[in-house]
Amino acid sequence: MPARSGSKAPVDLPVQRPPVRRARAARPPAAAGPTTTPKARAAGEDQAATALATRRWRLLVAYDGRGFRGFAAQPGAVTVAGALSDALTRVTRAPEPLAITCAGRTDAGVHAAGQVVHVDLPAVLPTIRRGGTSRVMAGADLAAALNRQLAPAIVVRDSEPAPEGFDARRSATARRYRYLVWNAPTPDPLLAGTAWHVAGPLDLRAMAAATDAVVGEHDFGAFCRRPPGVAPGSPIVRRVTSAAWSELPSETVPEAWSTGGEPAGGRLLRFEIEAGSFCHQMVRSIVALLVQVGLGQGNVASTVARLRSADRAGAPRPAPAEGLCLVAVSYPS
Repeated sequence: MPARSGSKAPVDLPVQRPPVRRARAARPPAAAGPTTTPKARAAGEDQAATALATRRWRLLVAYDGRGFRGFAAQPGAVTVAGALSDALTRVTRAPEPLAITCAGRTDAGVHAAGQVVHVDLPAVLPTIRRGGTSRVMAGADLAAALNRQLAPAIVVRDSEPAPEGFDARRSATARRYRYLVWNAPTPDPLLAGTAWHVAGPLDLRAMAAATDAVVGEHDFGAFCRRPPGVAPGSPIVRRVTSAAWSELPSETVPEAWSTGGEPAGGRLLRFEIEAGSFCHQMVRSIVALLVQVGLGQGNVASTVARLRSADRAGAPRPAPAEGLCLVAVSYPS
């Protein structure tokens, strides 16, 4: 039948077929891991505990302070603690850098003959071979290994396991410092790194009399660089148990490098002071004031007045670092 005018011819629509889902290939079962037995777990825990276990050691250390920015570790600076920690970490094969605690933190350029430190080393030290036999590293072996890396700038004079509860700083009962002054018209090259050269003649008796003023318990604010966080005017109390000047015998003074063999022509003066603890720059500031007394620029009365003032204003600059040495640290017997 012919289509009517104006009507639309029928349109064939595409047939919608449902999507075909493909079956996924089955995954093989995961392989079972090895079974950890209780015995194996216990062995692993023992190994981990051994790796973490430490034993405290006590070291007696001497060093020439001229090449170091003091004892305490500082980022980007060469320090005694930093060098000692690096060597200990290598020698003992410690898993991480070792922290060093000392009895007295010396400033840049200050020496030590009897510094005491403690460090927590791995409980089991490396094995060494000597004379065809193997044994665990002992105290003498540890000191020798460290000295091969550090000497002559730093020397470990003794190393041994520390007694229970030992702390190099907190257990100390006293520290003793020595300061050397080369009193001569001209410097001595052999003493330049260990003594302060003072050209003018020094009155040793006047210095000794003024020294008595600093013995005892006082506020040493006039002689100490105030620690960070300590409010101005707060007392800095320390107890000095002994302090004295002496002149070393002439035979102890090294002669100059000359073929004539003339005497050095000066005096080597020694100042020794002991206290339970010291504040920053205390010894060097005391020495500087006493040298002024020896040069006739002060006396006993002015020393007492400076001490009682507890004020650094107008005080002489601290004596140079190279003359100072930490010579001994005392502990309970």
